[in-house]
Amino acid sequence: MSSPEETRAAWLDQVAQHLKVVSASAGEDLQAGLRRLRELRDATGSHIATYRGMVDASGQCTLSGRVLARPVAGDPGEHDDWWDNLINSYRRFDSEYVPGAQLEVSFRGQTVSAVSDAQGYYEAVLPVGTTPASGLWETAEVRRSDGGPMFPQEVLCVPPAATFGLISDIDDTVLVGNGSHWQSAVQLTLLRNARTRKPLEGAGELYQAFQQGRDGSGPNPVFYVSASPWNLYDMLVDFMALNGLPAGPIALRDIDIDRASLLNNAGPRSKLAKIHAIIARYPALKWVLVGDSVQIDADLYAQTVDKFPGRILAIYIRDADPTVDSARDKFVDAHIERVAGSKVPMLRVADSNAIAAHARSLGLIAPEKIAVVAQDVQRDQKTPGAAQVVAEAVAKAPAAVAEAVANAPAAVAGVVAGAPAAVADAVRGKGS
Repeated sequence: MSSPEETRAAWLDQVAQHLKVVSASAGEDLQAGLRRLRELRDATGSHIATYRGMVDASGQCTLSGRVLARPVAGDPGEHDDWWDNLINSYRRFDSEYVPGAQLEVSFRGQTVSAVSDAQGYYEAVLPVGTTPASGLWETAEVRRSDGGPMFPQEVLCVPPAATFGLISDIDDTVLVGNGSHWQSAVQLTLLRNARTRKPLEGAGELYQAFQQGRDGSGPNPVFYVSASPWNLYDMLVDFMALNGLPAGPIALRDIDIDRASLLNNAGPRSKLAKIHAIIARYPALKWVLVGDSVQIDADLYAQTVDKFPGRILAIYIRDADPTVDSARDKFVDAHIERVAGSKVPMLRVADSNAIAAHARSLGLIAPEKIAVVAQDVQRDQKTPGAAQVVAEAVAKAPAAVAEAVANAPAAVAGVVAGAPAAVADAVRGKGS
């Protein structure tokens, strides 16, 4: 009997074979897409993907990003078809990074040098002091030392008035990822974009309520931590803005489009160190943690309670399948019992309404926000669910693409590994 890793490896090989026939099935759509890619190739040059940074309580400003040969994807369009979304997904996971790039990073009148590492990533730390900021966000600047355009970089500056912070997972917590069914998760990632992905009902107004706080004075900082790859950063930023989620630093992880990277299970546990680092950098703040039952958020958050006694105000775990009792429910409930002695409330909740009601009882959000969140839940419920979104996306794609995506492994990058040479060359800027 084959092992799980051998089975998943076989899926990768099968997907590669399916994708080799994309050009034959896509017909004119493929040729039109290739022409669009060549136009993009000719119009773009070196690109710096900047990730939101932060100034911590000690006055250290930490900024990071990645130097790429080209922008990772185009802006999302509400009417983008399957081909637009598939190509943008391919470009995200086939990004050409630039190692050894000399950079200048500037913020609040200070400039430091940085060098991109072997994967194109850079990090810079600037000691800017603890002078209170004028607003929640300021802007840093990054450019290549050898010339070229300046790229702005957003910097979170937590104000003294903040009373607590929010740390949230992303997939299946604020964004419908359908992570419990990996085929659907791959289809959603490949064939949809930031405008057509669906938020978890009420997440936008709920998180806005947390940011504004009990009396609406705010602003409380919001951080997002996920096991998703950095390749999806631009899509996540666009998705949050389009769905009214408060802006915040987003901590993701690096993956490569190779089998070894796809077959490891370290992703969910990679979040723990990021969560603890955020909390440690703001010792005066207490925290609300929000996750879901699909992976191991309950375990990670229980460990966080142990590591930071007295610092966690509440933990909310969204139940991915609230209508049925499942092994995931038992897993979450075991960790609820585990933290019971700490007096930190950990709840397994069905929706944003349940979170809002409990948060109001703790004095974390304003009373009037209960009705606002409920209205947002009703509004979001009218948008298509994950199953409908997947069915529509796959129905519009050529048969070979639909079959390949439907049978893909959970790792999105594995799908693009077998893309036809014509598409790869166009995306990388080769050919004529």
